[in-house]
Amino acid sequence: MPDLLVNLYSKTLDGLRLKADETGVTIRPALPPEMHVVTAWVREHFSENWASEVTVAFSRQPNACLIAVDGGKLLGFACYDTTARGFFGPTGVAPEARGKGIGLALFSACLQTMKTLGHAYAFIGDAGPVDFYAKTAGAVPIPAPDKGTYEGMLRSKPKT
Repeated sequence: MPDLLVNLYSKTLDGLRLKADETGVTIRPALPPEMHVVTAWVREHFSENWASEVTVAFSRQPNACLIAVDGGKLLGFACYDTTARGFFGPTGVAPEARGKGIGLALFSACLQTMKTLGHAYAFIGDAGPVDFYAKTAGAVPIPAPDKGTYEGMLRSKPKT
Protein backbone atom coordinates (compact mmCIF):
# COMPACT_ATOMS: atom_id res chain seq x y z
CA MET A 1 0.00 0.00 0.00
CA PRO A 2 1.37 3.43 -0.88
CA ASP A 3 2.02 6.40 1.35
CA LEU A 4 -0.29 9.33 0.63
CA LEU A 5 0.02 13.10 0.94
CA VAL A 6 -2.83 15.45 1.93
CA ASN A 7 -2.66 19.22 1.47
CA LEU A 8 -4.11 20.64 4.69
CA TYR A 9 -4.90 23.95 2.95
CA SER A 10 -7.04 22.33 0.27
CA LYS A 11 -10.63 23.59 -0.08
CA THR A 12 -11.68 19.92 -0.17
CA LEU A 13 -11.16 19.79 3.60
CA ASP A 14 -13.86 22.45 4.17
CA GLY A 15 -16.46 20.13 2.64
CA LEU A 16 -15.04 17.21 4.60
CA ARG A 17 -15.54 19.09 7.86
CA LEU A 18 -19.18 19.89 7.02
CA LYS A 19 -19.88 16.22 6.24
CA ALA A 20 -18.16 15.15 9.45
CA ASP A 21 -20.36 17.43 11.55
CA GLU A 22 -23.44 15.41 10.52
CA THR A 23 -22.50 12.25 12.47
CA GLY A 24 -23.92 13.40 15.81
CA VAL A 25 -21.04 11.67 17.61
CA THR A 26 -18.70 13.53 19.93
CA ILE A 27 -15.14 13.71 18.61
CA ARG A 28 -12.64 14.89 21.21
CA PRO A 29 -9.09 14.45 22.43
CA ALA A 30 -8.74 11.45 24.70
CA LEU A 31 -7.97 12.31 28.31
CA PRO A 32 -4.84 10.95 30.03
CA PRO A 33 -6.84 8.88 32.55
CA GLU A 34 -8.57 7.18 29.60
CA MET A 35 -5.30 5.82 28.18
CA HIS A 36 -5.80 2.32 29.58
CA VAL A 37 -9.38 2.15 28.27
CA VAL A 38 -8.52 3.39 24.77
CA THR A 39 -5.36 1.31 24.47
CA ALA A 40 -7.13 -1.88 25.59
CA TRP A 41 -10.00 -1.18 23.18
CA VAL A 42 -7.61 -0.68 20.25
CA ARG A 43 -5.71 -3.85 21.20
CA GLU A 44 -8.97 -5.84 21.35
CA HIS A 45 -10.47 -4.51 18.09
CA PHE A 46 -7.35 -3.97 15.97
CA SER A 47 -3.77 -4.89 16.91
CA GLU A 48 -1.00 -4.69 19.45
CA ASN A 49 1.00 -2.51 17.04
CA TRP A 50 -1.80 0.04 16.85
CA ALA A 51 -2.16 -0.06 20.63
CA SER A 52 1.54 0.84 20.81
CA GLU A 53 0.95 3.85 18.56
CA VAL A 54 -1.96 4.95 20.75
CA THR A 55 0.40 4.87 23.74
CA VAL A 56 2.80 7.15 21.84
CA ALA A 57 -0.11 9.48 20.97
CA PHE A 58 -0.95 9.81 24.67
CA SER A 59 2.67 10.78 25.38
CA ARG A 60 2.47 13.76 23.01
CA GLN A 61 1.71 17.24 24.24
CA PRO A 62 -1.01 17.97 23.26
CA ASN A 63 -2.40 14.44 23.31
CA ALA A 64 -2.42 13.21 19.69
CA CYS A 65 -5.28 10.70 20.05
CA LEU A 66 -8.84 11.71 19.22
CA ILE A 67 -11.77 9.50 20.12
CA ALA A 68 -15.37 9.16 18.96
CA VAL A 69 -17.80 8.74 21.85
CA ASP A 70 -21.57 8.33 21.93
CA GLY A 71 -23.56 7.76 25.10
CA GLY A 72 -20.40 7.02 27.08
CA LYS A 73 -19.33 4.33 24.61
CA LEU A 74 -16.04 4.41 22.68
CA LEU A 75 -16.80 3.98 18.97
CA GLY A 76 -13.52 4.90 17.32
CA PHE A 77 -10.12 6.54 17.52
CA ALA A 78 -7.61 8.35 15.34
CA CYS A 79 -4.02 9.36 16.02
CA TYR A 80 -1.55 11.71 14.43
CA ASP A 81 2.16 12.48 14.91
CA THR A 82 2.82 8.99 16.30
CA THR A 83 5.10 6.97 14.00
CA ALA A 84 6.52 10.22 12.58
CA ARG A 85 5.69 13.91 12.79
CA GLY A 86 3.07 14.83 10.23
CA PHE A 87 1.70 11.28 9.97
CA PHE A 88 -2.03 10.59 10.27
CA GLY A 89 -3.01 7.23 11.74
CA PRO A 90 -3.69 4.70 12.91
CA THR A 91 -7.44 5.06 12.97
CA GLY A 92 -10.31 2.66 13.45
CA VAL A 93 -14.03 2.40 14.15
CA ALA A 94 -15.87 -0.35 16.02
CA PRO A 95 -17.37 -2.89 13.58
CA GLU A 96 -20.94 -2.17 14.69
CA ALA A 97 -20.47 1.60 14.17
CA ARG A 98 -18.97 1.50 10.66
CA GLY A 99 -20.77 3.13 7.75
CA LYS A 100 -22.10 6.00 9.87
CA GLY A 101 -19.45 8.61 9.02
CA ILE A 102 -17.51 8.22 12.26
CA GLY A 103 -14.25 7.38 10.51
CA LEU A 104 -14.73 10.40 8.27
CA ALA A 105 -15.36 12.62 11.31
CA LEU A 106 -12.23 11.34 13.07
CA PHE A 107 -10.15 11.82 9.91
CA SER A 108 -11.46 15.37 9.45
CA ALA A 109 -10.86 16.29 13.10
CA CYS A 110 -7.28 14.98 12.96
CA LEU A 111 -6.50 16.90 9.79
CA GLN A 112 -7.96 20.11 11.25
CA THR A 113 -5.93 19.63 14.44
CA MET A 114 -2.75 18.98 12.48
CA LYS A 115 -3.32 22.16 10.47
CA THR A 116 -3.90 24.14 13.66
CA LEU A 117 -0.62 22.78 15.05
CA GLY A 118 1.24 24.14 12.03
CA HIS A 119 1.40 21.24 9.59
CA ALA A 120 0.93 22.16 5.93
CA TYR A 121 0.61 18.54 4.79
CA ALA A 122 -0.36 15.24 6.37
CA PHE A 123 1.20 11.93 5.41
CA ILE A 124 -0.84 8.74 5.50
CA GLY A 125 1.71 5.96 5.77
CA ASP A 126 0.98 2.55 4.30
CA ALA A 127 -2.57 3.73 3.55
CA GLY A 128 -5.24 1.04 3.45
CA PRO A 129 -8.34 2.60 1.88
CA VAL A 130 -6.48 4.69 -0.74
CA ASP A 131 -9.66 5.48 -2.72
CA PHE A 132 -11.41 6.75 0.43
CA TYR A 133 -8.56 9.15 1.24
CA ALA A 134 -8.28 10.34 -2.38
CA LYS A 135 -12.02 10.96 -2.67
CA THR A 136 -12.60 12.61 0.72
CA ALA A 137 -9.42 14.66 1.15
CA GLY A 138 -7.74 14.80 -2.26
CA ALA A 139 -4.89 12.58 -1.02
CA VAL A 140 -2.32 11.69 -3.66
CA PRO A 141 0.15 8.79 -3.70
CA ILE A 142 3.76 9.61 -2.93
CA PRO A 143 5.92 7.98 -5.59
CA ALA A 144 8.48 5.87 -3.76
CA PRO A 145 10.15 2.58 -4.68
CA ASP A 146 9.88 1.14 -1.15
CA LYS A 147 7.67 1.25 1.92
CA GLY A 148 9.61 4.05 3.61
CA THR A 149 9.12 4.31 7.36
CA TYR A 150 7.33 0.96 7.66
CA GLU A 151 9.87 -1.07 5.64
CA GLY A 152 10.79 -4.15 7.68
CA MET A 153 8.52 -3.29 10.61
CA LEU A 154 7.61 -6.16 12.92
CA ARG A 155 3.83 -6.62 12.91
CA SER A 156 1.34 -8.49 15.02
CA LYS A 157 -1.49 -10.30 13.33
CA PRO A 158 -4.48 -7.91 12.98
CA LYS A 159 -7.75 -8.80 14.67
CA THR A 160 -10.95 -8.84 12.68
